[in-house]
Amino acid sequence: MNPYPQAPQRPGGPAGDGPDPQAPGNLQAVDWRDFRDHIATADRDGRRRWLYPKAPSGPWHRRRAWFAGLLIVLMFAGPWIRIQGNPLLLLNVVERRFSILGQVFWPHDSAVFAVAMLVFLCGILVFTVAFGRLWCGWACPQTVMMEMVFRKVEFLIDGDPAAQRALAAAPWTAAKIGRRMLKHGVFFGLSLVVGNTLLAYLIGSEQLLAIQLDDPRRHWAGLAAMMLFSLLFYAIFARFREQACTFICPYGRFQSALLDTNSLLVSYDRRRGEGRAPWRRDQDHEARRASGLGDCIDCRQCVAVCPTGIDIRDGTQMECIHCTACIDACDAVMNKVGRPAGLVRFASQDHLERGEPQRFTRRMAMYSALLAALVGVFLWLVLSRSPVETTFLRVSGSLHQTLPDGRIRNLFSVKMINKSHRPLPVEVRLEHPPGSVRLLGATNPVVPVGQYLQASALVDLDPDRLTGSTTGLELGIYSGGRLLERVSTQFSGPRPRPATPSP
Repeated sequence: MNPYPQAPQRPGGPAGDGPDPQAPGNLQAVDWRDFRDHIATADRDGRRRWLYPKAPSGPWHRRRAWFAGLLIVLMFAGPWIRIQGNPLLLLNVVERRFSILGQVFWPHDSAVFAVAMLVFLCGILVFTVAFGRLWCGWACPQTVMMEMVFRKVEFLIDGDPAAQRALAAAPWTAAKIGRRMLKHGVFFGLSLVVGNTLLAYLIGSEQLLAIQLDDPRRHWAGLAAMMLFSLLFYAIFARFREQACTFICPYGRFQSALLDTNSLLVSYDRRRGEGRAPWRRDQDHEARRASGLGDCIDCRQCVAVCPTGIDIRDGTQMECIHCTACIDACDAVMNKVGRPAGLVRFASQDHLERGEPQRFTRRMAMYSALLAALVGVFLWLVLSRSPVETTFLRVSGSLHQTLPDGRIRNLFSVKMINKSHRPLPVEVRLEHPPGSVRLLGATNPVVPVGQYLQASALVDLDPDRLTGSTTGLELGIYSGGRLLERVSTQFSGPRPRPATPSP
């Protein structure tokens, strides 16, 4: 079934056709049945239509504000929080060092990163199928910063939407220039903080402090990156705004493949709301319903508060980010006119049309099972991950040697990388078969944090331990007497002589 139902035809024809004489209250309106063919932030000629959304208020906005506040605190505190001496989150691409929840990962842990990305994407799939696009409205960093920080600053400096429109249309006087400079100065300062925070996630808070406190002439690359990030965020929050969600982010486009009639969405109850007409004080609800009018009084408050400029009454749209501002606005109006809240609410299409509750469908079960399996694989990779990764290979082109005491010797190359957060003193032991192993030039080897230890090793075996021209070896890598990793390799020996037949 189509999760994007066609919106009901509104009274009136296309712009310029005049009012529909049969419309309730002779209400003139524009037929926006082609709303899916254009976006709300552009006019018919394709020019940018600047949005001035009204400040939302209500229980849903309060919940969203508390949640956004928590996310903002975590975002800015993340680079400075340490777990076992490691950052809470670090994505140092330059040094190829990554820290997630205090666990250090290196490029050799590519399987962990791949599975983690699959877990993230599959989690979004499951969440979208069940609850729609809540990620965009409640947890996306761009939306959180835009609506809960920059938009609040704009309301504080420029005033409400009416004042903002008046200021935009006013001539460039000294007062307007001063207010514009103040707002954009604050915007750039906030963008500088956001840009520095992102840079701290990429290079680490210690290096960021060094760039900030040291002589700037010594850190031209770091300062350039800092300014680049700041200007990028300033452009997004001061100018690009909701168009980042509409034009850049692909999530709104592929959500149509995920939503179905059972998905829980921010929805308008058409059966209860149509037909639309302004509220008259001398008209009671029974008379209004008897005349064919619904609860929607066409106040357009749901449109006034929408940060992407859409009309939720047209049905689910790509631009809708499920911010729930329209729910609060509509509920406030319904309370004023004495009607029940919930004309715009979280509901599925099946519930609105047939009264069916949300069901745990087969598709939800399949996605949930896939997500659980991926989470299990990810946890297994992380919990079974060795703090050291060792490569133990026989030197290419080298031949075995026969020692004076009859033992057979092979030369190996050893390469270890320390994936933990502290230097590791290591010891190599030959577990099977019995023999001896000795690292050359490394009496008490220590592998530095995030670095390699390269050495050569000699392995000696008694001839009676050989099982053929190649014999499997199993070695153990120990640190402080604790086994860190087991490594398997091949030992080369003389070919066994064929048995001499007896005369």
